[in-house]
Amino acid sequence: MHQGSGILSTRQRRLAWLGFLLAALQAPVSAWLVTDHSWLFSLCVALMVATVIIADDAARRRPANATGD
Repeated sequence: MHQGSGILSTRQRRLAWLGFLLAALQAPVSAWLVTDHSWLFSLCVALMVATVIIADDAARRRPANATGD
């Protein structure tokens, strides 16, 4: 049984993880340094990138011959 290919290449997946980690680490630092709520933008970006990584994981775990619904 072959695994399906994801929506991201290996390089894109690594960059997505890097972007997620940077945005996730930047949010609490911004919250500590800045008095407004602009740090929520970093949190939203981190959540969107995490959603793409999760979708890629799901696509990779699907068998190669399975069709999408």
